[in-house]
Amino acid sequence: MRMVYCVVLKAEAEALDKVPHPGALGQRIYNNVSKAGWKKWLERLTAIINENGLNTADVRSIQLIEKHMSGFFFDEGDYGQAPAGFNAGSVNK
Repeated sequence: MRMVYCVVLKAEAEALDKVPHPGALGQRIYNNVSKAGWKKWLERLTAIINENGLNTADVRSIQLIEKHMSGFFFDEGDYGQAPAGFNAGSVNK
């Protein structure tokens, strides 16, 4: 089992099994985010898509999602904060 120091959990944890997103950003996530950290991102992503009415087939939506990814995982740029009213405990229940 591969382990990484997860930038989300701030601890060693089980690594992702494969690169979760195309390109350099996906490779960076693969190298620095655990399965548990990725799960936290997916919860946040659901809120981002719903809050912004994004379409994951639209290039502009993907670009916005990638900005949020960079902010969420690596504190880069102006994105990555939870949308207004976001409560991680209420997602997927």
